[in-house]
Order: sequence, then structure tokens, then C-alpha cells
Amino acid sequence: MTDLFVKIKVHLEQQLPFVLYAKPNTDRLIAVLQGNDNLYFLEDFSEKGFVFAPFNGDSIPYIPQSESDIYVEKISESDFLLTADPTFHADEVAQKSFKDLVTKGVEAIQNGQFEKVVLSRKETVAIPSFEIATVFKKLVVFYPTAFKYCFFHPKIGLWLGASPEQFLKINQETIQTVALAGTQAVTESKDIVWQEKEIKEQQLVTDFITQSLADKVSELTLSSPYSVQAGNLWHIKTNISAILKNQNNLKEIILALHPTSAVCGLPKAAAKDFILQNEPYERSYYSGFLGELNVDLATFHTAQSDLFVNLRCMKIAENKAELFMGCGVTKDSKPEAEFIETVNKSMTMRKVL
Repeated sequence: MTDLFVKIKVHLEQQLPFVLYAKPNTDRLIAVLQGNDNLYFLEDFSEKGFVFAPFNGDSIPYIPQSESDIYVEKISESDFLLTADPTFHADEVAQKSFKDLVTKGVEAIQNGQFEKVVLSRKETVAIPSFEIATVFKKLVVFYPTAFKYCFFHPKIGLWLGASPEQFLKINQETIQTVALAGTQAVTESKDIVWQEKEIKEQQLVTDFITQSLADKVSELTLSSPYSVQAGNLWHIKTNISAILKNQNNLKEIILALHPTSAVCGLPKAAAKDFILQNEPYERSYYSGFLGELNVDLATFHTAQSDLFVNLRCMKIAENKAELFMGCGVTKDSKPEAEFIETVNKSMTMRKVL
């Protein structure tokens, strides 16, 4: 991967936009290097390129295929890196603040404001030095089943992540997505037991997706829920597929699903309003979506989109990393348990720093 990372380093030094990514369960790295520093936005979702959408807002940036050089390289096993698991000591102030936020969310649910809300927090980690090649190779090694990426734009910043969650995959008229929720840490036990709270939380996500798609698709099919491992965590997952009634309504489909109940809540409008009013920071691109829009950038095949939810991610700036993590809050949520869940999720990024 040496030549590709040299190109990335030069592009970053020149402050030019790029994205480097590897899809789940593949041995290919794809780099999209924009030839100018313009910030492009989607207009009607017919554009082709790599999209990087925020959690909130109507303006959705993307790197256009037409303005970029694209490189594909095979991942070599000789690049594998190993590291010890990180240690972590929770900040008491941050812990209390998040527990108070969860308590407020539970009270709002009990008062009938919404059924579920996904609440998040941000951690700042000092990093005296940062090398994209080293960190990205670790992402590739540690999280083979995730969507690994490094995105940079001088007007947005430098973001990296390893998302376990497909947002939407489209191949002509066929669409696929997943309902992913519920979290527990991986242990030595092979028996995965889910509590009623997690099972219900995941069912709410499934119901939101199927209801959002119902009038826009046909032949909607769902798998049975099953446990899936993502790094050091287990989740409950349901695969969902369908046939588009109209291949020209991609924008309508995306906006109906985004933000999903897995990162926002139900009902979506009320939960999102609570998040915007009560979370003590701006999510920015955390819990937005990203990926290939209307083109497979490795093959240039069109009428294909491959999008992921921007989870297990961080922003790098000025010798620090800002880590983002959240959890689904229902009426049965316990603040202490929800905080521990966010700590477990933070380990995804801490492990590569």
C-alpha cells in the first residue's frame, strides 16, 4: 500500500480533498483524490461520487467522480499491524454529564414525548503524533467486516472510522439495508444472551425502516434477527431487502431513512429535536452517512450506491482526536449501563490511536 499512501500524504500536504476506504470483507483499498479544493454539494442526488453527509442539515457534501483521480490497490498481508488493547479511565465529569442526559431522555420517554432516543457524547484524546498510513492499516486489520474510511476536505476536516452499519445499498432496482441495534461487549462466552431492552430497541429500528420504505418499494423481505460481532462488540442485526417502485426516487428513499432510528430515535422528528436541544455538542458528520453514490468507484459501474452510517468514527485536528459514540435509550435504560456502552464503543477508535 506504499504508493497509495504517498499519494494521500502529498494530497493532504496540498490541502486537497480525498477519501481512502475499504469495504467490508474485501481486500481492496480505493482512493478518490479530488483535483481541486472546491466543496461540492448534492443538488438532486443524481450526482456520481463519494458522499459525506452530516447528521443534521440540508447541504450534503460529496467528492465528484468527474473531478477526481481514482486508484485501487490490493491490501497486502505484509501490512498487518498488531497492538495491545487500550486502557481507559472514565472522566467523572463526562460520566455524570452523560448519565444526566440519559436520565433526561428516559423521563421524556416516560412523559410520552417519544418511544426511543439515541443519545451520544464526544471524547477528546491527545495524540502527540498521527500517521494516516499506520492508523488506517490498523483499521483494516482490526475491523475486516466494517466499512473503513479516511475522509479529508480542508473545509470539513480529517475524519476516520470503521462503521459496522450499512445505510443503504442499491443495485439498479434492488435495495438492501440493515436494522442494527443492541450492544454488548464481547466476552469469552460463546452464548450471546439479549435482554428485553435490547431486543425491543432493535425491533423499533426494524419497524422504522420497513414503515419508511413501505410505500416506495415492493417485495419487502426481512431476515430473522441474529447476533453479529463488530470489533469488540455484539449487536442484533436484521437484513432487509426490497425492489424499488421507481428507480428515480433515490433522494426520497435516502431522506425518508436518514437519520435512521438507530442513530436518532422514534418518532424521528421528536427524537431529533430532543437531541439537537439537549446534547451538549454538535454531532457534525457523526451519525450521518457516507459512501459511493450512483457509481461503484472501483469499476465505474453506474446505477449502484453503497452507503454506510458514520459510526465508530473520529475527527483529527491539532494533535487531538475527537471520538464520537452513542447508545439507544428506551424507557428501560439505566444511565450507568448506557455510559458503559459508550465506553465500549470508544474502544473501536482508541485501539487504532
